[in-house]
This record gives sequence, structure tokens and C-alpha cells, in this order.
Amino acid sequence: MRTVTITGTRRTGHKTPAEYADLFEHYLSPFAQGAHFYIGGAAGIDSLALLWLADRTAAAITIVAPGTMGRQPAEAQEAVARSRGRIKEVVELGAAELQAPAYHARNRWMVDRTSMTIGFPHATKPSTGTWQTIEYTAEQGKPRLIVPV
Repeated sequence: MRTVTITGTRRTGHKTPAEYADLFEHYLSPFAQGAHFYIGGAAGIDSLALLWLADRTAAAITIVAPGTMGRQPAEAQEAVARSRGRIKEVVELGAAELQAPAYHARNRWMVDRTSMTIGFPHATKPSTGTWQTIEYTAEQGKPRLIVPV
């Protein structure tokens, strides 16, 4: 089974839902059959990709929160609730403080358990969590697909 980490920007208001659906059709769909996706459980790309995968594929889905799902943004909690029947597992890593180190640890946890990463960065600055995940994937010698949004 192919295992895939999805990472991406939280800032998604600059495109329409239809534009994201088109991106996911082109860049997630080819990997979806027989796959298991690990998604960070945040707002933005995480929630949009979760909803798209749950509605349009039979792929297994694991949601990974750095703390608990109850501490995730409302958008993310709603996406998980709406997709609950399609989610194989929700992993709560239990971080006490939701700062950059907790998010980076969550990202490494996902990459360590998957065979590749598909990233949807908004910025080209390597300081974002999306780029941290993509770079960590590269350090692990794993393939990554980068789809700027």
C-alpha cells in the first residue's frame, strides 16, 4: 500500500473550492487507489484535501493532530466530523503547547510513516511548516511532489 503525507498552506482563500478540487483531481487522484493518506488535521489544505479524499476516493485516511483535535481550528474539526465515516484513524500527539516545535514534530511523525509527500505551499519561503515537511521528506530520501497554490 502506498502511504502519502499531505502538507500545505493554511491560507487558501485566494482560490475557489473548484480550483482546489481541480488541483486535487490532478495531483492526488493518481496516487489515491490503494493508498493511505496522512493529513495534519489543520485548516486550509489539510481540511480541503481531507474533504476531497473522503468524498471522491476510497483511500484510507489518517488525521494527525499535534495536540488534540479539540484544540484544532473549527474548520479542521468540522472537516473531520463531516468525514468521520471515512477516516481510518485520528492520532493525537498530545503536545502541551501548539507552537512551531509541535507542528514540526507532527510533520516528522507523518513523514516517518509514509513513503512520499505531496506539498501544496503558498509561499516560497522555506520557513513555513509546509516547506519544513517537504525538506524533511527530502532528508529522508523520499520522493516529494510540490504543487504551489
